[in-house]
Amino acid sequence: MFHVVLHEPEIPNNTGNIGRTCVALGCALHLVRPLGFDTSEHALRRAGMDYWPRLGVREHDSWADCRAELARVRGGEPPRVWAYTTRATRPHWEADLRPGDAVLFGKETQGLPQGVLDEHADRLLALPMLPGERSLNLATAVCAALCEGVRQCAARGDLALRADGRIDPG
Repeated sequence: MFHVVLHEPEIPNNTGNIGRTCVALGCALHLVRPLGFDTSEHALRRAGMDYWPRLGVREHDSWADCRAELARVRGGEPPRVWAYTTRATRPHWEADLRPGDAVLFGKETQGLPQGVLDEHADRLLALPMLPGERSLNLATAVCAALCEGVRQCAARGDLALRADGRIDPG
């Protein structure tokens, strides 16, 4: 479905919860180093529960390495990257999210580096919040972004939903 990229995540519980969401929605998870935790940490595994072994998470030494891997997975075609940031003015429902797209999120305390934001200036997305609020929890933000992507893909017919509302993996 989608490639979720966490750029230098700091909190293992968030990453574990995001991993669980990725498994439930059929998404790949990419972690760009440095990480603020060890991936064998108990908090990460606990938050990801029994989903973590089914995730197949990929770790990358840099954003450039991650982009190269995403292009390789897509047969050499550069990935479409949607960068989520509180600095964006474009609401996320205005994006045209497609299977195989990458959704990129920054570290919990600082967000994405300015260079990464500049690189994807035409694809910066914001989640709705009231004025004056700093940000949403990272795991919550990723889930909101992925659910919007699933909604768009289902509406277009890029994926099927079963009668019980679950994604049809076939």
